[in-house]
Amino acid sequence: NRNYQIQFLIKFLNCFPVCQIYIDDAEADDVIGYLCKYKFKNKNKIIVSSDHDYYQLIDKDVLIWSPTLKAFVNSDKVIERYGVHPINFCLAKSIVGDKSDNIPGVNRAGFKTLVKKYPALSGEAQCFVQDIIDQSKAMINEGKDSKVVNEIYNSKSLIERNYKLVLLDMNNLSHYQIEKISQKLENFCFTWKNMDAYKLLQRRH
Repeated sequence: NRNYQIQFLIKFLNCFPVCQIYIDDAEADDVIGYLCKYKFKNKNKIIVSSDHDYYQLIDKDVLIWSPTLKAFVNSDKVIERYGVHPINFCLAKSIVGDKSDNIPGVNRAGFKTLVKKYPALSGEAQCFVQDIIDQSKAMINEGKDSKVVNEIYNSKSLIERNYKLVLLDMNNLSHYQIEKISQKLENFCFTWKNMDAYKLLQRRH
């Protein structure tokens, strides 16, 4: 079954120079966000996942390998698909929402409409919730508003709540959890245990 496969994989990877980090009461995506943004900030990194939440971590040092797409995802791919730059993907998703993650979005807001109304989301400069609210207010005052702009302007609290849920950073990690991550990395030994791996495989068969 699935649990057995996971337990076997953990034991098997322990035989090789693969650092495995398991932190109690912490989401894996928050740990990965912390490692990318802080611990390994200036190193090249590849995240293996089909989860779109990781798109917000993509930059010149971070690529994503998507098992679903069977391809690497970089900034250009995200912009091509969503019209949004990775640095603003978290904000865009906070507005659009995501049914698969049970994150309700603003009515009438989709990625294409969002980029059309707020083209700054396609750029490399980071935008914040208040920037979108201010732009919405300006459009309303100039008579350039639309139903979606009004919906966004009146949904500030929802967008701010979503942003906290979607953002991958160290905010959701306690000092103790961050210390545990550092200890795991610092105490990790790069060793090969080929015989142990062989014995595990023999037992499995």
